[in-house]
Amino acid sequence: MTVTPLQHLGFIARIVFAALAFGAIVPAAALAGKHDAKGAESRPDAIYHNYCSVCHGDRGDGRSRARNSLNPPPRDFTAAGELNRETMIIITAHGKSGTAMVGWKTQLSAAEIEGVVDYIRQTFMVVALDPRLQRGKAVYAQNCIACHGAQGQGSSLPIGGSKPARDLASPQARAELTRERMISSVTMGRAGTAMAGFGGRLPAPDIEAVVDYVRSAIMVPHTEISGTDAHAGRKGSQVPAKKASGADMKQPMPNGLKGDAVAGGRFYMANCATCHGAKGDGKGPRAYFIMPKPRNFVDPAYSSGANRPAIFATTSVGRLGTEMPAWNKVLTDQEIANVSEFVFQRFILPRQKQPKIK
Repeated sequence: MTVTPLQHLGFIARIVFAALAFGAIVPAAALAGKHDAKGAESRPDAIYHNYCSVCHGDRGDGRSRARNSLNPPPRDFTAAGELNRETMIIITAHGKSGTAMVGWKTQLSAAEIEGVVDYIRQTFMVVALDPRLQRGKAVYAQNCIACHGAQGQGSSLPIGGSKPARDLASPQARAELTRERMISSVTMGRAGTAMAGFGGRLPAPDIEAVVDYVRSAIMVPHTEISGTDAHAGRKGSQVPAKKASGADMKQPMPNGLKGDAVAGGRFYMANCATCHGAKGDGKGPRAYFIMPKPRNFVDPAYSSGANRPAIFATTSVGRLGTEMPAWNKVLTDQEIANVSEFVFQRFILPRQKQPKIK
């Protein structure tokens, strides 16, 4: 389908919007190419999560929530064997005309771009890059998928009066099933189960190919990257889920800090509003992609117990199990105090004079 210039602009606007939404958890300095104080570059899996998965999906197959809004749809890396590494690096850096794919060279370093490309190739494109595994995938689709499922998840009900088909993606299967055992099971079947022997129907190379496909594409652990580990991690951080109601609203910032609500407001609108919303109601444009949902600052259940120290602490170390990052990785204590003061004045104490954002 031909993409008109107007449509292209619309696609670009949507993808930039989504990308900025994911990039909202990175301050403006970082978007300009700067890294944390240690100068460490981000992990490739975290970069993929933060910048790419919103369109290309968590599994690299293009099955994202954004795909229905994009024409042409996002690339399915699991079927992109024709892409070589150099081409992918160029497209990631400079974008691809006629699609919603924009260039990332202004937000990611050359090393980060190469890293995320290698991560995609090693994680999602293993089968697409190996003709033998592609043959195994075809054999699996023709002979195995009916019982074991497209993702190798098996079945919860007995098949043919026998035991349920094995969940090949389970940790137990990964621990127990060697390649030799699997080849034997496919060749001769498994007594007491519905697993028939395929030795009389499939040549030995096909049996080995389907076993290797299962081991390469199905039995590989799939790690979901969340806000907890995508932004330098903060395991061990202890932040109560909810402050007790009736907290002392007169308590000052910790360590004698005094926040600048005006400066904090500028930072909030540029970096936090995409999740928490311009109104602090947790309905920012990126909230659509987040689970659990971003904090609703104006919810009485929260605002009744959110004083300056509580907001500062959460902003500083983040929240485990959510997309809320630890901002102390990239901001100074004063900058954290500034945005915390803005949140406190604008959303927690709405009767006070609200700071103007210049």
